Amino acid sequence: MAYDSNNIFAKIIRGEIPCKKVYEDAEVLAFEDISPAAPLHVLVIPKGEYRSFDSFARKASPEEMVHFFRVVQKLAEELDVKESGYRLITNHGAEGGQTVDHFHIHLLGKKPMSKLLATE
Repeated sequence: MAYDSNNIFAKIIRGEIPCKKVYEDAEVLAFEDISPAAPLHVLVIPKGEYRSFDSFARKASPEEMVHFFRVVQKLAEELDVKESGYRLITNHGAEGGQTVDHFHIHLLGKKPMSKLLATE
């Protein structure tokens, strides 16, 4: 399936929709989640057209991948959760809970985390 350049994250990258930026460079954007699941809930997204983690892993250059994950680590340190702990989440596909078709990582922290998956 082709990348949808009108998804909400693509619009945020282009500045068409505002966000509370936490970090930005030429390749990566990080911003506060509008519906936080923890006191710290930041979304980290590459600026390239990647639909999911699978797309990012298959198509991004090694340099882009390394840079992206180093930004995630740097943010955990700068946002003061490196020592106390944090959770990284990425969802892939409908059954994985992905709601925006643009690869992104949720960086959550500043509270004790519950079980990995909630049981229903």
